Amino acid sequence: QVQLVESGGGLVQPGGSLRLSCAASGFTLSYYAIGWFRQAPGKEREGVSCISSTYHVTQYTDSVKGRFTISRDKNTVYLQMNSLKPEDAAVYYCATALSPSCTRAPDYWGQGTQVTVSS
Repeated sequence: QVQLVESGGGLVQPGGSLRLSCAASGFTLSYYAIGWFRQAPGKEREGVSCISSTYHVTQYTDSVKGRFTISRDKNTVYLQMNSLKPEDAAVYYCATALSPSCTRAPDYWGQGTQVTVSS
């Protein structure tokens, strides 16, 4: 059974940092691209970042470029979030299409982790 589990969310002040982690079970994480998505209340879910499996090619939505960094090791995918803004507040999800590249819409989703940015 494919499962993804996010962790690392929390409350942070504007300008602060958080690191989200995505762990997997039921499949070999290192074989597949993993994406991070977020959804704020009243807004549509949006793609934040993605990292491929073979060459670790990364993608970012424009609003987080230069502030967020996606990375991976054998068992975990990370999203380092720096210079956080109130508009970054959302539930963050990791997801996969069980494809090596970031070209397919995900089929499997984690349960999400809440990120709150507030003073």
